[in-house]
Amino acid sequence: MLVALVAVLAALLSGCVSGENTDGSVGAPPPGGTTVKLDYAYYNPLSLVIKEQGWLEQEFGPGSVQWVLSQGSNKANENLRARVIDIGSTAGTPALLARANGSPIKAIDVYSRPEWSAIVVRANSPITQPAQLRGLRVAATQGTDPYFFLQQTLAGAGIPAGGTEIVNLQHADGRQALERGDVDAWAGLDPLMAQSELQAGSKLIYRNLDFQSYGLLNADERFLAEKPQVAASVVRAYERARAWIRENPQAAVTTLARAANIPPQVASRQLLERTQIDIDPVPGDPQRAVLGRLVPLLVSGGQVRSEAEVRTALDTLFEPTLATQARGTTSAGTPS
Repeated sequence: MLVALVAVLAALLSGCVSGENTDGSVGAPPPGGTTVKLDYAYYNPLSLVIKEQGWLEQEFGPGSVQWVLSQGSNKANENLRARVIDIGSTAGTPALLARANGSPIKAIDVYSRPEWSAIVVRANSPITQPAQLRGLRVAATQGTDPYFFLQQTLAGAGIPAGGTEIVNLQHADGRQALERGDVDAWAGLDPLMAQSELQAGSKLIYRNLDFQSYGLLNADERFLAEKPQVAASVVRAYERARAWIRENPQAAVTTLARAANIPPQVASRQLLERTQIDIDPVPGDPQRAVLGRLVPLLVSGGQVRSEAEVRTALDTLFEPTLATQARGTTSAGTPS
């Protein structure tokens, strides 16, 4: 399958594949059939723009896109593995972990470099630094970037495995647990983290951009082999969304606020202050460097079966062809 996939993707770079029009579109979907199953996520503003603007439905036809909400990278990975979605958005570390544990996914686009996680405490908490988390309860969602952010933070503070009680809660539940006082700290995720800051006075006691892995758009390998031209259209839509947000930042804030049902000031903090979208979309060396630093942590924490497997997963995770093709070729178009 991988040999066939490489051949088909190579054909995309040299010209149109079978079924693709000269303008890059792929025509209408088969009657009664969904062309692509995509996720959207509040931590992935580009997905919200694409969904709201309806660009893919305009290209493929009404009813061609099935949208599925991802409430965290762990949920996106679960849905990719179960083929509930064909393409999903995660952080880099969960994508690597999923591939190392047998999920047949490829990272085909880098949608953002976000600072989407930090260590959060309540407004009246006496905790001011990570070293004080020893022996305390910290909420985090296993299998997501905030969880691995927490792991790196604890290691940097000299707190050994088991030195802190990690309470596994989905992101929204973690925020509620923090604000209720059920846990002492929370490895937060935007926009919930920004919302807790602005509405409950929660404090970010530790931030580190280097501990955040990039936002990766991942596709099921079987889908890439079966519908490479559709995958190419999705990546082009992501580049169109990137350009649209650059040209319409306040409209993008409105899109995020409306989709996530959050106040505009919360959406603005997430999108305009803590999310870098003006980046190279082609997955490769920058993401490899970040993820490579995490390999020992994944091994020591028992997240993977062996170091050899996670190294192999890192070597085979990235498929840069579609993003290379789409990079710099898509304009935002007229806002709708």
